[in-house]
Amino acid sequence: MPGSPSEPYAPAEPYAPAESYEPAEPYEPAESYDLAVIGAGPAGLAGAVAACELGLSVAVLDAAPQTGGQYFRHPAPGLGAARPQALHHDWAEFTALRGRFEASGATHLAHHHVWTVTPPGGDGTWTVHALTGPDAHGGTPARVRARTILLATGAYERQLPFPGWTLPGVIGAGGAQAMLKSGLVLPGRRIVVAGSGPLLLAVASSLAAAGARVPAVVEASGYLGYARRPYALATSPHKLLEAAVHGSALLRHRTPLRTRSAVTEVHGTDRVEAVTVSRLDRAWRPVPGTGRRIACDALAVGHGLVPQTELATGLGCATRRTPDGTHALALDALQESSVPGLWAAGETGGTGGWDLARTEGELAGIAVAARLRGLPALTRGGRARALARRRDRLRAFADAMAAAHAPGPGWTAWLPDDTDVCRCEEVTAGSIRGAAGALGARDARTAKLLTRAGMGWCQGRMCGAAVACLAAEGGRGVGVGSAEGGTAQGTVPPSAERRPLAVPVPLGALADLPEESGRPRTAG
Repeated sequence: MPGSPSEPYAPAEPYAPAESYEPAEPYEPAESYDLAVIGAGPAGLAGAVAACELGLSVAVLDAAPQTGGQYFRHPAPGLGAARPQALHHDWAEFTALRGRFEASGATHLAHHHVWTVTPPGGDGTWTVHALTGPDAHGGTPARVRARTILLATGAYERQLPFPGWTLPGVIGAGGAQAMLKSGLVLPGRRIVVAGSGPLLLAVASSLAAAGARVPAVVEASGYLGYARRPYALATSPHKLLEAAVHGSALLRHRTPLRTRSAVTEVHGTDRVEAVTVSRLDRAWRPVPGTGRRIACDALAVGHGLVPQTELATGLGCATRRTPDGTHALALDALQESSVPGLWAAGETGGTGGWDLARTEGELAGIAVAARLRGLPALTRGGRARALARRRDRLRAFADAMAAAHAPGPGWTAWLPDDTDVCRCEEVTAGSIRGAAGALGARDARTAKLLTRAGMGWCQGRMCGAAVACLAAEGGRGVGVGSAEGGTAQGTVPPSAERRPLAVPVPLGALADLPEESGRPRTAG
């Protein structure tokens, strides 16, 4: 299912609560660091390496046991994978970055699930609060203090519901790729890949190369949108080459690509047996009479990525509206957020791929070192200028990509009233529409209060986009990509739905917080 336990981008299956919580003495390093990096993907590793090489002490906290983040997931050593690089592009570049990180002297704190960050107190240091262990439930509390913070927390997958999306065998597109990369398993033998965005091509080619039959890749958008930004295409030829590689793989495996189409229904009893694929008009409304049934035993589906910003917005960081309707952190030219002392890199500031994340991370590491060492010339040097130029080119392509695959306003037309939208609380589309139309719930927060949509264990990460669309619609047909349905482009204040806690945490861990560290901020 979307967000199943193997899902890398969205925690979709409800978290299982811990049976009990035994308060434990929090682990706290004796020393504080110059920089605490949250996330050990490409952005976090590059930032840590740059800061260490400029003389800073750095700690990197990450929930996973290995470095690499979601993009460079790789099998656990116990699986005995002979060639993990076969599942990745740019593996050699990643291993080079990982080697530099391992030699840098940075402290790697694996299995650290960061649930909040508290701002500097009297000693001028931030405090990062985490629970340690394979998952966040019942883990030992840990605190790490640092003079500055770099957020490299990545993104999770956006899901737009449809009839049958709760059946076993429906999984996030990124989740299918994660199962393959980290577990060396397939979600099925005959897998339809659907949704919107360039991730679909990568997922389909990986699944086909691993032996699955992919009867169709179903892309809700088209690719002509890229042509509206020729400069972004011209300055990113490697992206075009990567797309050509994936396209060639699909041709080799005889996998058809259906654009301007979507999976509008899943069929089956105990698990997926088939899907209905319908043509879409330019607003993403299903065209009547175009539905075609495709037999399959699994569906990998996703409609782009949502930046994971909970830690930052809980601290009051400003956000910006992205071209595909999500919110990312608003960052300055050196990757610093609107809150001084807190930098961000990678998908947190807008999705754009691993190369952009690495570039932004290195630039942020240099900027942190320049601030702490009192050497502003570092940010004016040749390396920083080259990184900034490369970041701008890659970001321009990322914006073109986001605009080309932005969900259209009419997608809710494929959503009958009896379809569950919030899976955790079993709230239907009809219930949310009723709250919007009769009770005036025109935003996700009000809909949550009136219907419980988004009040379950995943806290709206799975259903948030759909609930917001249905609430904003209010009978007027406004969706994710509509200018009427959200805030205009530009910097906007933090969302009213921001969460003070980034992951589920036992109440005992909150009680363990010392008074002098402050408490997590709540939405005002």
